[in-house]
Amino acid sequence: MPVVDIPGSKSITARALFLAAAADGVTTLVRPLRSDDTEGFAEGLARLGYRVGRTPDTWQVDGRPQGPAVAEADVYCRDGATTARFLPTLAAAGHGTYRFDASPQMRRRPLLPLTRALRDLGVDLRHEEQEGHHPLTVAAAGVEGGEVTLDAGQSSQYLTALLLLGPLTRTGLRITVTDLVSVPYVEITIAMMRAFGVEVRCEGDVFVVPPGGYGATTYAVEPDASTASYFFAAAAVTGGEVTVPGLGEGALQGDLGFVDVLRRMGAEVSVGAESTTVRGSGELRGVTVNMRDISDTMPTLAAVAPFASGPVRIEDVANTRVKECDRLEACAENLRRLGVEVATGPDWIEIQPGPAGGPVGAEIKSYGDHRIVMSFAVTGLRVPGISFDDPGCVRKTFPGFHEEFGALRARL
Repeated sequence: MPVVDIPGSKSITARALFLAAAADGVTTLVRPLRSDDTEGFAEGLARLGYRVGRTPDTWQVDGRPQGPAVAEADVYCRDGATTARFLPTLAAAGHGTYRFDASPQMRRRPLLPLTRALRDLGVDLRHEEQEGHHPLTVAAAGVEGGEVTLDAGQSSQYLTALLLLGPLTRTGLRITVTDLVSVPYVEITIAMMRAFGVEVRCEGDVFVVPPGGYGATTYAVEPDASTASYFFAAAAVTGGEVTVPGLGEGALQGDLGFVDVLRRMGAEVSVGAESTTVRGSGELRGVTVNMRDISDTMPTLAAVAPFASGPVRIEDVANTRVKECDRLEACAENLRRLGVEVATGPDWIEIQPGPAGGPVGAEIKSYGDHRIVMSFAVTGLRVPGISFDDPGCVRKTFPGFHEEFGALRARL
């Protein structure tokens, strides 16, 4: 039975770095993800004057509740959305002038709901070129706190950034949310804030965050559930079996819910206290599924859909159009290259079973998106001749993906 060790969660590592930087004392992060995104976040913290010490299995961060240790900084956020959204928010709680820029890919991704909310809270924030996009400059003078309204219909990261900021304000925050995607990611944030000593109160669509700051701690980062989806899917499409330790009944990440989709399609799934196992049953049924809350696994399902006996329809995933690329169209385009019939709408994709002779091999266009490459690597388990125009873009979240997936292929 193949057992796959998945690297730490990107989402949890980014939140943990913010919390550690904001906490009073020294925090140790155990088994954080080391990838381009998280290294970029840690580098950004260092540019802001925070000390980040590293060993192979841990990172130590000296927290500064009062904010960045430098009065001026220029921070490059690379491709990282969490870096590009969380670090300006963290910097706003300090005192100084901080400029943030990012890669061309990240510059295209929206920020406006978050930066509008920060301005409503009195933060002096200026977009240098296109309104609502990087680059931007924060002239920080601390944040008083108070009430603010936020539209998080494009990304739950906007809400997470404000929740994380709340304890660093002088009076706390009361955030009214008018729309929200990816609710499980917000639940991760609230659970992690609790681990650092802060209790968020939810009153319907209002999130109440007290002032008072965070306490340092030792925090273990669980494996990345989004990354695990490719290995679970591999078992489902090959009829094999895969176990991922560290992701079980108490897991924080909503993306573990992807295994429930595989179960509906016919795979056998066992979620234990400390691990999850998926076994392929030899059949995959068509399914209609709402993936609003687990949209990062939408490409994984799209990539295995051609092997189902009936159509696979994925709904309520409009926010996937503003990720690293337009993931709905990227999946559709690549499936068509394989000879698969696909239709898309504003927030849905419907995929027909593969052609009679099976999908055909082709070069997958990655659009520089790690999740497109990792998803279609699963398709490649049953379709010879699949290649990628940019296989290296997986370094964003899992630099060793191809080696690990190749080893799994051999075992399956």
